[in-house]
Amino acid sequence: MSGTDRDLVAALRAELAAVDPARPCDRRAETAGLGPRVHAREGSVARLVIRLGGHADQGSTGAGSRRVFILPDTPMDWAAAPEHCRLAWLRGRFLARGSLSLASGRAHLEMTVPVDEAPTLVARRGEVAMPAAWRVRRSQGVVTTKSRETIAGFLGRIGASAALLELEARTVARSMRGDLNRVLNAESANLQRSVAAAGRQLAAIDTLDADGRLAEQPYTVRAVAEARRETPEASLADIATRLNLHRSAVQRALDRLERLALHDDEGVGRRHRRGPSGAGSGEPVGRHGAGRATTSGGPKGNGGS
Repeated sequence: MSGTDRDLVAALRAELAAVDPARPCDRRAETAGLGPRVHAREGSVARLVIRLGGHADQGSTGAGSRRVFILPDTPMDWAAAPEHCRLAWLRGRFLARGSLSLASGRAHLEMTVPVDEAPTLVARRGEVAMPAAWRVRRSQGVVTTKSRETIAGFLGRIGASAALLELEARTVARSMRGDLNRVLNAESANLQRSVAAAGRQLAAIDTLDADGRLAEQPYTVRAVAEARRETPEASLADIATRLNLHRSAVQRALDRLERLALHDDEGVGRRHRRGPSGAGSGEPVGRHGAGRATTSGGPKGNGGS
């Protein structure tokens, strides 16, 4: 992740940790979701644990800068709990076990829990319309969500607001930049093709004009050639509008000019047959094959001398 993405994730987690539930049942549910042992990396999470009655474990420390905190073992009856308590529990579970990654316009949210808890956590999220999947990684259950819309919905329902708006604004901005880049790339490619085609057409017109064949072409072809010469940058639609022609007629005229410049037009549209000797004699080949001899004495008789 870039520095700005890491700052946004940190701000989002800090905002969730700063949520102070008014209901005692929500506080108990969040405590149950966090505990009983919390490896807190951020100061905001550590302050939340202390606020909920936890304390630092003096006998052990977490890896790196993480500190280990102990919370009261608070059971929660998920099946009987109202939705606000369920959301408080999920908020605590995300702060204690979750992480969010934003990179290259993609979002990835995961919660690392014991393997036997993973299917239960997926089922609980499904009950509150926050679908997820899970897998085993390094003997741990990893509950993952990769849909940006689902992640935004999950974070919004567990209490994120300002940081979530910033995340969604960045998502929209990235999407708009992506769409704009695709449009610009397509327009650039179309422009390059148009410039290359105009160059070929102008070269073909010059070739046909030099050897006199351009003057022999039909009026429409000559008019299109003249319009192309006068406005090399014009599109087919522009030339068609200028000459009061259909676009397809302009396309056919330009294709004809390019074809004539590459191949001599002599004999186009006429069939030539080769005689029995292989030379172009111009004589038609008989229905029964070339070189068939015929008698000069008229119809074949029974006893002709």
